[in-house]
Amino acid sequence: MLDGIVWFFTNIGMAFVNLVSALAQPGLWLAWVDGLNSTEDKQALMRVVYYGGSVEFFFVCFTAFLVVTAIGIFYSNKFLWNVTIGLETIANTVGRFFAWAGLLMVVQQIVIIFMQRIFAAAEISLGLGKAVTYDVSWWSEELKLYNAIIVCMCCTYTFVQGGHVRVDLVYSAVSHRTKRVIDMVGSMVFMLPMAIVTWMYAWYFLWRHLIVPKPSASDQLDRLLAKSRALRWNVETIGFSPNGFNAYFLFKVLLVVFAGLVFLHAIAFFYRSYLEFVEGEESAGKYLDKDTLGDGEEAYEGTH
Repeated sequence: MLDGIVWFFTNIGMAFVNLVSALAQPGLWLAWVDGLNSTEDKQALMRVVYYGGSVEFFFVCFTAFLVVTAIGIFYSNKFLWNVTIGLETIANTVGRFFAWAGLLMVVQQIVIIFMQRIFAAAEISLGLGKAVTYDVSWWSEELKLYNAIIVCMCCTYTFVQGGHVRVDLVYSAVSHRTKRVIDMVGSMVFMLPMAIVTWMYAWYFLWRHLIVPKPSASDQLDRLLAKSRALRWNVETIGFSPNGFNAYFLFKVLLVVFAGLVFLHAIAFFYRSYLEFVEGEESAGKYLDKDTLGDGEEAYEGTH
C-alpha cells in the first residue's frame, strides 16, 4: 500500500521533469518528421510510440489536470471558465468543420449511382489537372471513411450541443446541484476512463499498422529503441476487396483522435459541472456556444 502511494506521488513529481525535458529536447522525439534517414530519426519515432501510451505521458496529463483544477478552485473561477470555453471551442470547431463530411458523403454517393447505373462506368476520376482515378468499388467503400469521420470528429461537438441521446431515470427530477454532482461523477468515472482505455488500445493498434517491427504495449523503451535499428514505414494498404478502398489505416488515426477529443471534453464537462455547481442555477449553460436555427425557430431547438 505504502509502495503504491510513493509510486503515485513520485510519478506526479516526475511529470514536471518529463514535461520540461520533452519541451527542452524536441529533437529526441521529433527528429523523424523529416524522414527515417538515420538511427537517431528511427529512435525518435520509437520514443513517440513508447511515450504516447506510457505511464509517464499519463501522469503528465494527469498532473496538468491537477494543476489547472487547483488554480481554478483556489485562485479564480474565471480562469477555469476560460479553460472550459477553450476546450469546448476545440470540440465545436472540429465538429463543425468535419460535419461537412456528411455533405461530401451524400454528393459522392449520388455521383457513384449516376456513373454506375447511368453511364455504366467502371472507374471514376476526380480532380483538376492530374485526376485521381479509382475503381467504382473504391469510391463506394470510401464512404465508410466519411461516416467514421462524422462519428469520431463530431462526437464531442454533439455532446456540447446536447445532441446525444441520454436515458433519464432520475436526472430530470433532482435539483440543479444534484445534477451537477451526477455530471461530475459521470465525467470522471465513465467518460475519462473510457477515453484512456480507448487511447491505450487505439495507440498501439495504429502503430502496428504503420511501421515494422510492430511495437507492443508491453515493450519497454530500451526494447523499442533496440527494434528501431530495423524500423521502416509499412503503412497498411490492404482493402476488403481487390479494387476496394485501401487506406484503412486512416480509421486507426481517427480512433486515436476520437479518444483524445473525448478525454479533453471529459475534463471540460467536469469543469463546467463544477462551476455550475458552485455558482448556482443561474450559471447553467453559461458561455455555452450552442448552434441555433435562427429567429423564429425556437420551437425546433434541441429536436434536430
